[in-house]
Amino acid sequence: MREILNEEIIFRAFLKNDERRFPMKDQKLIRFDWAIKTILRDKANFDVLEGFLSALLKEDIKVVQLLESESNQDTPRQKFNRVDIMVQDSNQKHMIIEIQNEHEADFLERLLFGTSVVIVDNLEIGQSFSEVKKVISISIQYFNLGRGEDYIYYGSTHFKGVHTQKPLIIKKKYSLTHKKFVFKDRNIEKEIFPEYYLINVERFKDEILSDIDEWIYMLKNETIPDDFKSKNIDKAREKLKLAQMSDPEKKAYQKYLINTVRDIDMIQTARDEGLKEGEKIGRKEGLKDGEKIGRKEGLKEGEIKGMIQMLLLNLKTRLGKLSENIEKQIHSISGTDSITELFKLSCTCTDENQILSFLNNIDEKQ
Repeated sequence: MREILNEEIIFRAFLKNDERRFPMKDQKLIRFDWAIKTILRDKANFDVLEGFLSALLKEDIKVVQLLESESNQDTPRQKFNRVDIMVQDSNQKHMIIEIQNEHEADFLERLLFGTSVVIVDNLEIGQSFSEVKKVISISIQYFNLGRGEDYIYYGSTHFKGVHTQKPLIIKKKYSLTHKKFVFKDRNIEKEIFPEYYLINVERFKDEILSDIDEWIYMLKNETIPDDFKSKNIDKAREKLKLAQMSDPEKKAYQKYLINTVRDIDMIQTARDEGLKEGEKIGRKEGLKDGEKIGRKEGLKEGEIKGMIQMLLLNLKTRLGKLSENIEKQIHSISGTDSITELFKLSCTCTDENQILSFLNNIDEKQ
């Protein structure tokens, strides 16, 4: 009982200090990341996903099934910084929709890895390359990835002349009848290579100029005005209502919000502590060897400590409690390159043995 009361107190405190991110008191709809983790995995609610995808891709999308992704797997651990779902539409396209709350090292590299894995996993050995699956990656971000004035960015692969700057025209043969055929231009960006959409929610200025703007307004404000008319936006207004959740669902949602804020705050704390430790060591070393050199070395050591704290947080979120041996070895790492490589591994590893093998290799090199 005491634990429940403590969570209630923590939750109210978070809301008071962070009403912009989690305004539950005035909230009409549940957060979209929670919807992806729960109700949008039900086939009866695919229409909400279809509305969002149709508005973004500017074509009529029909979702036919939910595919396996990291967040679909039934495991005891919860990931709060990133939530994703993968669906297949009626044209056999694989679409990954993810929501990311906090900045992540090598974010773009992970997007590339994610689409590559989907392509490889869906092509069997000996199968024709013409069967390569089309993949679309959609990232909804609540952080600034880089500089830019827009709130939606698109990326794909295209070929153009180095000297002429004109696109390469590729044609494909299509059969009309048994003996007749025709050649048509191919849009390789749309037909073959992965496409990427980056949506920065916080840059959106609440100005509605197109159908997708209505959905981004919902993502940012967690409400849908009555005059919004894009495809299935009315379904989202009805199915994502906070008020219609049962008491157990509300408690689970409340716990999710608490843990989300805790996760973000822990990452920020690790960063802050790393900087503080760096400044402290820098001042101390500066008294001995000169303020400039000391601050530089101190900041480096503080950076390493902060990176290690973030690494341990990521590993514990993914694998649960770590053995004392692994934690001790991680704390003994002295190079930022090794920490960075281990952090990459921590985003995909499934057990401690992979981490231990990596740490042993570091020891052998040293």
